Amino acid sequence: MIDFHCHIDLYPDPNKIIELCDKSGIYVLSVTTTPKAWAKTNALSKGHNRIRTALGLHPQIAHERLNELSLFDRLVSETKYIGEVGLDGSPELKQHLQAQLQAFEHILKSSSRAGGKIFSIHSRKAENLVLDTLASFPDAGVPVLHWFSGTKKQLQRAIDMGCWFSVGPAMIRSVSGKSLVQQMPKDRVLMESDGPFVKVFNRAALPTDTELVKKELGLIWSLTGKETDQILLNSFDTICKLGH
Repeated sequence: MIDFHCHIDLYPDPNKIIELCDKSGIYVLSVTTTPKAWAKTNALSKGHNRIRTALGLHPQIAHERLNELSLFDRLVSETKYIGEVGLDGSPELKQHLQAQLQAFEHILKSSSRAGGKIFSIHSRKAENLVLDTLASFPDAGVPVLHWFSGTKKQLQRAIDMGCWFSVGPAMIRSVSGKSLVQQMPKDRVLMESDGPFVKVFNRAALPTDTELVKKELGLIWSLTGKETDQILLNSFDTICKLGH
């Protein structure tokens, strides 16, 4: 199993989640929300070779943490994964969109200088601006759009730009989410939990809940479990070989 977007450090007991990951043999990308959180979160994964830690600055708090961009620059060479980063155009955050954009552009530029990274990108209600910004930094690396919820036209633009997509339990529960997944190239789809923020069975989603995602993807793609497994593993293997 694979979980390409999980906030391990934000569970009440992160070590319990890591133990679950070890027992299940799942590969996890542990995303962070601020550069200051990276060192401690990365330390949690030491000795656990299936867990990688991404360096992030979440757009919802970017306006409060612009002073951490210099720390981001110092840490960017420590990991090939960047996330959670991006933009959020939700009504309550629109007033901070310029600060978000400042942070996102800085992160993309820094990642370009570092040779290109693999990104987990938040784009809620800011899909066009995210894609415009990515287009301005073609050497930044490989964008994986986490929980993409834009229009089909925006999705097609993202596909044409070479974006990847991570799909989680919340996305496959909705008709619109399933419709978007049907349009995504199968070989550019990864699974995610987005735990602990997403709820599954009235509890925080766990990395192992990507098994539910895999089953639903098989139904959407009209493939057997074995065929779905192979596609997802091949995609994961491919993206892990990218970035620096």
